[in-house]
Amino acid sequence: MISPHTASTPSRELEDLTTECTDAASTPVETSTEARGTESPTDVRQSGHDCSAADNDALVDAQHPRMSKRTSRGQVGACILLPLLVMLMAAGTGYLKYQDNSVRDAQTAAMSSVQAAKEGTIALLSYTPDTAQATLTAARDRLTGSFRDSYIALTNDVVIPGAKQKRISAAATVPAVATVSANPNRAVVLVFVDQSVVVGNDAPSTTASAVQVTLDKTGDRWLISGFDPK
Repeated sequence: MISPHTASTPSRELEDLTTECTDAASTPVETSTEARGTESPTDVRQSGHDCSAADNDALVDAQHPRMSKRTSRGQVGACILLPLLVMLMAAGTGYLKYQDNSVRDAQTAAMSSVQAAKEGTIALLSYTPDTAQATLTAARDRLTGSFRDSYIALTNDVVIPGAKQKRISAAATVPAVATVSANPNRAVVLVFVDQSVVVGNDAPSTTASAVQVTLDKTGDRWLISGFDPK
């Protein structure tokens, strides 16, 4: 016969065993969850909503550092390139303006020097017995340098005395002129000359020649510094 105390013992032991098994099964799961420190999907979504735009930019920069560096380099390059382009354009404009002014100065020098060469040649080679002294002396004012000294000596020693004694007359004309070179300070002009010479009562003789006339700019005047027959 089994007493009531004896009959209840196995039931209590079974309950205790069941409780221990339940605790043992639940304990590792909770411990594992706490050890990993993981968040639930709800927590992850909630933290994502809390991220600011600055955090997103920082995240993009961290994920794409090369893209960020390239953008910065492009901005720096643009800041350097634009001033250089402006400087180059200004230099190009200045050079073109200089070139334009140089061409205009050369054209002006050519025109004025051609006129001076033409008038000077006629003055140097034209005279009469009665006007030789005055005209050839006045022509010296169109000359400069060593050529002026040579012309003075030639006219004083040969041309003026011969014109008076032999009754020599000379008349020069210039049918054509051509600029060889010209700049604001010096010019070379090729002058084609027809000269008619009369000695006493003889018939006139006519000669055609070409002379290379060199002119130097002195002040606002073109003066002849060279006179070379060709």
